[in-house]
Amino acid sequence: MTLINASSHRVEIATSASRLAAIAGFVIVVLLFAAPAFVSRRLLQDLFFILTMLGLAQCWNLLAGYGGLVSIGQQAFVGIGAYALFGTSILLGVNPVPAILIGGVVAALLAIPTAFFAFRLAGAYFAIGTWVIAEIVRLLVAQWKMLGGGTGTSLPNSIRREFWFTETIQDLFGVRAAASRDILAYWLALILVLSVIGGIYWLLRSRRGLALSAVRDNLQAARSVGVDALRMRWFVFISAAFGTGMIGALIYMQKARISPDAAFSVQDWTAYVIFIVVIGGIGTIEGPIIGVLVFFILQALLADFGSWYLMILGVIGIAVMLFAPRGLWGLFSDRTGIQLFPIRRRLVRPMISNDKREG
Repeated sequence: MTLINASSHRVEIATSASRLAAIAGFVIVVLLFAAPAFVSRRLLQDLFFILTMLGLAQCWNLLAGYGGLVSIGQQAFVGIGAYALFGTSILLGVNPVPAILIGGVVAALLAIPTAFFAFRLAGAYFAIGTWVIAEIVRLLVAQWKMLGGGTGTSLPNSIRREFWFTETIQDLFGVRAAASRDILAYWLALILVLSVIGGIYWLLRSRRGLALSAVRDNLQAARSVGVDALRMRWFVFISAAFGTGMIGALIYMQKARISPDAAFSVQDWTAYVIFIVVIGGIGTIEGPIIGVLVFFILQALLADFGSWYLMILGVIGIAVMLFAPRGLWGLFSDRTGIQLFPIRRRLVRPMISNDKREG
């Protein structure tokens, strides 16, 4: 006799691949936190670059890949977050480490009027509108004479020597002040990236994540089932700006030098980020991880080619979009079915037991 236990029906999200990935990810994270003990300062700076670009890419991917909002003005939030850190540190005496959070808050506040105007546009007009707003912000910041105007300014040595935790890091690793600041920036970047990825993954697995996917896939259908599409777009836009602003503040805390042209560079903080997401796989958490590694390798190999470097990146991006529209990870996932960060819910079959009884 066959018995079916109906109560065994359950919905699962995790897969065997994701469970193995979680274990491997935990090991990798532990090694990354311990990296300052056994890697060179140059490699640490490279890891910092990879982590910060990954964080920016994940924020843009949340905006465009999951929210359907293709912005080319994210450099506005990088720049304003960085300038908020410099302004509060130099003018108000706030330590740069907590000022990173202030940079995120200021970027989120800037996102409110930006969204107010940009959400009245759609498609390509929305993308161009965000770029125009970013340029306006850059021009306004360039008039801020107390922070160097158009030429920018540097963090004074007196402030750099007062970074939180640097003295502890010097004692722990036996390094000089400059190296201790690099280690601090690296650890902060790692914490920020883990927070961004964890926050996005939590969001996508929640009911709000389902609503967000519905808005992206079919706006009218989402509205018809009661999803407040406008509220979701506001939430995603402000959240992405907050994360982008914090990462921008951290980048320029580590650089200790800022100027409007650099902080609001569309190439460095938006074009490269879009390239990373597109070649890796838009609309996936894994995609930007793959994309940033490919971008770093290409940059290391092609940086000496001058303007040809950008042309080669463009050709590679076009090729990926033509032959793998969902990016490298999308191509791999479609063929193997592997998902390291699964968000789809699966109904697990009920357990069936065969109870063989005589007579």
